[in-house]
Amino acid sequence: MPSRPEPLPDIATPLVAWQRTHGRNTLPWQNTRDPYRVWLSEIMLQQTQVTTVLGYYERFLQRFPDVDALAAASQSDVFALWSGLGYYSRARNLHRCAQAVVAEHCGRFPDSSAALITLPGIGRSTAAAIAAFCFGERVAILDGNVKRVLTRMLAFDGDLAEAKHERALWLAATQLLPGRDIDRYTQGLMDLGATLCSRRAPACLQCPVCAPCRAAKTGTQERYPVKTRKLKRGTREHVWLWLQWRDRVWLVQRPDTGVWAGLWSLPEFDSTEDFDRAAAGWPGQGEWLGSFTHVLTHLDWRLHPLRWTLPTRTASSRVSRIANAWLNGRWFELKDALAVGLPAPLRRLLSQGTRAQSVEGKMISPR
Repeated sequence: MPSRPEPLPDIATPLVAWQRTHGRNTLPWQNTRDPYRVWLSEIMLQQTQVTTVLGYYERFLQRFPDVDALAAASQSDVFALWSGLGYYSRARNLHRCAQAVVAEHCGRFPDSSAALITLPGIGRSTAAAIAAFCFGERVAILDGNVKRVLTRMLAFDGDLAEAKHERALWLAATQLLPGRDIDRYTQGLMDLGATLCSRRAPACLQCPVCAPCRAAKTGTQERYPVKTRKLKRGTREHVWLWLQWRDRVWLVQRPDTGVWAGLWSLPEFDSTEDFDRAAAGWPGQGEWLGSFTHVLTHLDWRLHPLRWTLPTRTASSRVSRIANAWLNGRWFELKDALAVGLPAPLRRLLSQGTRAQSVEGKMISPR
């Protein structure tokens, strides 16, 4: 006879008790049933640590205190406040979602996970978190931290790169749900994954659910979760042109898809040779700023910033011929540039660029 699967452990009771006394209970998006605040925190916390999110969350609420204010804002204003938080598609979907809530739901978030998931940028786990925290819905979440906790708890060795195993883990997560205290149970899972049940060196002796944890019993915690599909990293290299004239900088708006979609950035050249050809005959001087590698989730991007300053007396017509090589661009005064949506490395560069040493009348290779 085939062996029966082990029954699921009861983890809710000890987990809820632990969360009440040892969990995170003072974060600014807790102790509220306002779905706008919970939703905002859930989106910001995707792929981002709490310590980073805290400042952004406070600034967002100051500028956009409710969903109506966020919906009425321009995308540029939203990007400006998001700048540096990364994963900019979240900001775009945040804005679209706010507009959908106002236009389709009269400014009120739906009160069920099934309805919430239909909104832009809200996935199954985010919808469940909002529904559990704000409306008390008995529904499972499965973010990255919770996946780690549950796969270890159950010694779940299905490859989560495969949809069938992901569905099986969702089913187990749903079966583990308690009949009460769903909000504290949900928060407890999140807290456990973020603190004790870390990716490496989990603090099992302090864990309130160590006793029923199958991975802890066998010392196999680091085997879980199983996910074989690895993201292939790429490399990219560009000369980054800071074109300056009369204390203004020429910025171009990036396409709506791809890296830094929709943000304002600097023109790019594939090589110094490409830049030399484009800049032949330009008046002014160039100065190489420190090269650096910007690390993205899937990409290491080597950037060589070059500030080229056009003489103040350069005729406007000649400046226009140079700048109009990038038709999706415009001139910004520096203070105005720092107020729009910029990639984090560009914001740092514009803020610190005055420290660079100029190189009169010639180009120097950054390599």
